[in-house]
Amino acid sequence: MSDMITADLVDLDLAAQTKQEAARSLAERMVALGRVTDLDGFLADVAAREAQMPTGLEGGIGIPHCRSAHVTEPTLAFGRTARGVDFGAPDGPADLVFLIAAPAGADDAHLTILSSLARNLMDADFTAALRATASSAEAAALLRGEQPPPAGGEAPEAGTGTPPEAETPLGTGTASEADAAPETASSVKAGSLTKAGTSAETGAAPEAGGAPEAGFPASEEPFRIVAVTSCPTGIAHTYMAAEALEQAGRDAGVEVTVETQGSAGFTRLDPAVVAAADGVILAHDVAVRDKERFAGKPTVDVGVKAGINRAAELITEVRAKAARGETTAPATVAPVDREGESGEGYGTRLRKWLMSGVSYMVPFVAAGGLLIALGFAIGGWEINKAPSVAEHFAWGQAESWAALLFQTGGLAFGFLVPVLAGYIAYGMADRPGLVPGFVGGAVALTIDAGFLGGLAAGLLAGAVVMAVQRLRIPPVLRGIMPVVVIPLVASAVVGFLMFLVVGKPIASLQKALTDWLSGLTGANAVVLGMILGLMMCFDLGGPVNKVAYAFAVGGLATPNEGSMKVMAAVMAAGMVPPLAMALATTVRGRLFTRAERENGKAAWVLGASFVSEGAIPFAAADPLRVIPSAMAGGAVTGALSMAFGSTLRAPHGGVFVVPLIGNPFPYLLAVLAGTLVSAALVVVLKSARKAPADGGEPAPDAERTVTVAA
Repeated sequence: MSDMITADLVDLDLAAQTKQEAARSLAERMVALGRVTDLDGFLADVAAREAQMPTGLEGGIGIPHCRSAHVTEPTLAFGRTARGVDFGAPDGPADLVFLIAAPAGADDAHLTILSSLARNLMDADFTAALRATASSAEAAALLRGEQPPPAGGEAPEAGTGTPPEAETPLGTGTASEADAAPETASSVKAGSLTKAGTSAETGAAPEAGGAPEAGFPASEEPFRIVAVTSCPTGIAHTYMAAEALEQAGRDAGVEVTVETQGSAGFTRLDPAVVAAADGVILAHDVAVRDKERFAGKPTVDVGVKAGINRAAELITEVRAKAARGETTAPATVAPVDREGESGEGYGTRLRKWLMSGVSYMVPFVAAGGLLIALGFAIGGWEINKAPSVAEHFAWGQAESWAALLFQTGGLAFGFLVPVLAGYIAYGMADRPGLVPGFVGGAVALTIDAGFLGGLAAGLLAGAVVMAVQRLRIPPVLRGIMPVVVIPLVASAVVGFLMFLVVGKPIASLQKALTDWLSGLTGANAVVLGMILGLMMCFDLGGPVNKVAYAFAVGGLATPNEGSMKVMAAVMAAGMVPPLAMALATTVRGRLFTRAERENGKAAWVLGASFVSEGAIPFAAADPLRVIPSAMAGGAVTGALSMAFGSTLRAPHGGVFVVPLIGNPFPYLLAVLAGTLVSAALVVVLKSARKAPADGGEPAPDAERTVTVAA
């Protein structure tokens, strides 16, 4: 553990009856060495972490830990107690207590060392040696990795701790391979069966005994599992669960690849590895990032401690699910939004950053916009002049309820630009980008830079944070970097740039765009509607679709007749692809597979609800016929909507907000026309093929013909 632990940080006779006393006793040693600056503040952080989830582990181990601004450098203290201290483990008190203190801005290298401790604790010889040693210096050397534990170490005498055979829930196995070169926040392959010596007949690794697990058939190809582990602080349980799953995979003859989403960040599993996996284990106490990657596979979803204590059971469970064919529902994500390959270019990364902001912005848009629209529907167009409901609200008056809806929606809509900017910065620089991103978005609102200002603020905030993170920082400042230095410096720089440098030109551009939309009439409006319709149907929820949608929503921030026409055209065009596919599967079912005909039934509802992604299954199966057909219909609908002068204040809702649409009947006619055009084109294009799409599977009408002939 390098110099993170010394003999002065080891107490082999820890006199503590409670976990609070144990943490205080070990923390006092850290204070004495200058590793912790504020004892009570640090202990409060430890207690807050303990309140999230007990840190006791089976086998007599307690591992309290936290990241704290009161820690000057990553530090580990170790205590051994004969009495035992209750840290909430299911098998009783802990006799080995490890207190891990990490600065709030701990660097990746030190967190790598901390994660290696978590993996070492799964080694029975390692914990047995710690129980047997009589020297603080020897214990510190063991923890630093300078002295290897004796194989099959002697158990301590009675009364000195838990016997070695009860130390881990997984039984035997060492961590030698995993611990020789620990990886932080990376995909670590364990239990691989492709090494030399694998039995081709059974598919089991030699260390697994050369036989497949009972109840599962032998196979030349190993069963492959991908797993994600994470805990609230991402220091201990994250890596211990990873090690437990890897060991259990080796024992069961299963190939396990683990992604640890820890404090140092994480490296995504290779998309090819995810695609080839036969099952998924998610052992986590915080949200799994990019969880949609695993959709459509047999999945076991549990807490992180289950990954430590029941690793073998989880592997058996996911294999059983795979044998039964149980999978999670596939995610409705456009193909262009799925995880890309490593080494992607700047353009691809820029698209992902922008889409990150848009995806977080959309719920605010939908909620705020619909509330505003409902307020107008109930209270009329003058409801925007109503007094604040905090000062005047009459329970029996519809106008008061309308004002409540309008004003609540207005507040939600007011977050649109800051959320857009904040999460663009988040996509670039993770959590440190949030504060300067939100600040930049708020500045964009203040100077009337609008949607374009939010885009610029988010990109600026992310770039500034990334630049600050590359600076060499003295160790004494690392603990306060993420909570003080980065927010302070980045917010100040972004504020300066937005107020005095780029903000005013962007505000002028935003005003010019708004004025242009307000003056759109005749042929110009029709051409714009056609272009927006083509964009909405090009990638069905992908980045081009999102650009058109964000353009329309940005106009609603300063609503006028032109911007409301744009919103109406965009929503109308977005409804066409799924409605057209639903119609085509109804009138010419024999041209589609049975699965597509089932998807067509759901597409009616998705299209009516303005969920363009409802057409993705059709586009993915036959893009050269479906996408051009959808674009043609979308262009027709967008052009007609603009020509008819239909308006819309609600940014979402489909047919369910028709009462809120200006000139609604021609609007619905535009949607119908585009749907008919797309459906007719896709039927014609598919009919030109020599064979049906399902490879010869008879459609319902063909089946009836055969029956009659018989």
